[in-house]
Amino acid sequence: MQKLIATLCLTVSCALAPAAFAGDKIRIASEGAYAPFNMVDAQGQLVGFDIDIAKALCAQMKADCEIVAQDWDGIIPGLLARKYDAIIASMSITEERLRVVNFTNKYYSNSLAFVGPKGKTLDTSKAGLKGLSVGAQRATIAGQTLEDKYSDVVNVKLYDTQDNAYLDLAAGRIDAILSDKFPAYDWLQTKDGATFEFKGADLDIDDKIGIAVRKKDEDLRKRLNEALDAIVANGTYKEINAKYFPFDIY
Repeated sequence: MQKLIATLCLTVSCALAPAAFAGDKIRIASEGAYAPFNMVDAQGQLVGFDIDIAKALCAQMKADCEIVAQDWDGIIPGLLARKYDAIIASMSITEERLRVVNFTNKYYSNSLAFVGPKGKTLDTSKAGLKGLSVGAQRATIAGQTLEDKYSDVVNVKLYDTQDNAYLDLAAGRIDAILSDKFPAYDWLQTKDGATFEFKGADLDIDDKIGIAVRKKDEDLRKRLNEALDAIVANGTYKEINAKYFPFDIY
């Protein structure tokens, strides 16, 4: 869903590190700063779509799971260093990442969308965006798209978190943001986001979101895929989807 690797460990020793989990004790990392997929509630607990999916998969596998928070920039290095065994954090399956980790099948699909002020015309063509300041989260598909396809005509502003991009948009310090559509949809329902809206057509980037595991942990990847198939088939996935979105994101 979403994000590019900020830092990669490309050594053979990292990529081929042995499994860290024993038996049915599985440690799962998520970011905690990407509402409504993963965030921290008032009690300091990780919550959100990703977290509910993680818990449903663990229940389906009858596994004892621990879910921990990890900053995005270090999330793949932490996996390779065996701090945890899987990443469920709205991570896009990309060729770059597949060089160092493996992924399960998708557990949702993503597109990109521009967001700007209501009542203000925003032509989201490249020519229409010329001279504007457009923000996105750093080390994400949206941020990379801005840099690769628009940086010659727009002033690209990159942020360490999605929330900081929203803050600058709400304060009028940038003209628009490019974001994964579903977290942006969630923000548009809030008080701060109520005066903004999607602009132009979605950017279909064929973005599939999967669960990352170490390359040597094929058994865990297989178990997670089987559990994913099961929760889709038995209606658990649909219930989780409906908790966050009035439309199907699978």
